[in-house]
Amino acid sequence: MIYEGDVYRPPSEADSLIIQLTIGCARNRCTFCTMYKDKVFRVRPIPEVLADLEEAARTIPYPIRKVFLADGDALIVKTSDLVTVLDRAFALFPSCRRVTVYGATADVLAKSHDELCTLRAHGLTMVYLGAETGSDRILAQIKKGITSAETIEACHRLKAAGIQTSMTLITGIGGVPQMEENAVESARLVTAAKPEYLGLLTLTMNPGTELTQDYLAGRFLALSPLQVLEEQKRFLEEVDSEGTVLRSNHISNYLALAGTLNGDRAAMIDLLAKAIANGHLRPKKYRGL
Repeated sequence: MIYEGDVYRPPSEADSLIIQLTIGCARNRCTFCTMYKDKVFRVRPIPEVLADLEEAARTIPYPIRKVFLADGDALIVKTSDLVTVLDRAFALFPSCRRVTVYGATADVLAKSHDELCTLRAHGLTMVYLGAETGSDRILAQIKKGITSAETIEACHRLKAAGIQTSMTLITGIGGVPQMEENAVESARLVTAAKPEYLGLLTLTMNPGTELTQDYLAGRFLALSPLQVLEEQKRFLEEVDSEGTVLRSNHISNYLALAGTLNGDRAAMIDLLAKAIANGHLRPKKYRGL
């Protein structure tokens, strides 16, 4: 199988077969992100992708139950080619129960309802959607290139087609001056979109990013560890998304949260409150950063 450069996947795809359908990210301009900076975006030739699937079927000695199609923006691939890849994956791996992709809001909106339904019928079960924040002001600052209304519409379209959404938000992405805005507007986004899954990440200052340059120059005031927890607590106080499964198990987080909204919301708020009061945070060495 062919892999180019660093390959990224969501935490829940740790035991998945990862196949690069695309190389890099189609936008690649977000101010906080270091992923795919060494790659020029392109869609791989479908025969190459099929050859990777066939090699995996020949050489991997255990049943493949999950397939993740990388890199970023794999949903940008035209629907007919995605169907070809999906059909081949399920034919080669009889034990496969799901295929998932990273998909940008713009990629979802570019597909018609019929196209999304076709993808679901051929086995696409979930799209990982990086919303980052519900604040349109912060979205513009980080050069995300979308609005919160567009992300809400994308989630509704996926839901209408029977495709699940796993949304990610970034705590601290607005800095200290916009803590309240990021928490409240992100809660508004999730309340309106109601994704099936929600992951909370914590902003990290990765070397070489535009945001890190602003931080080093004093133009961006980053949250302290306790402020991160305070912002997450404020988010949970505002969000209303019955049935959404929430996780903050990414290595960037200072505290791991796990629960289902809205039933577990009070317990998660209480956990955050106690951590804030006691200063109990995940040690840096365990955050893997």
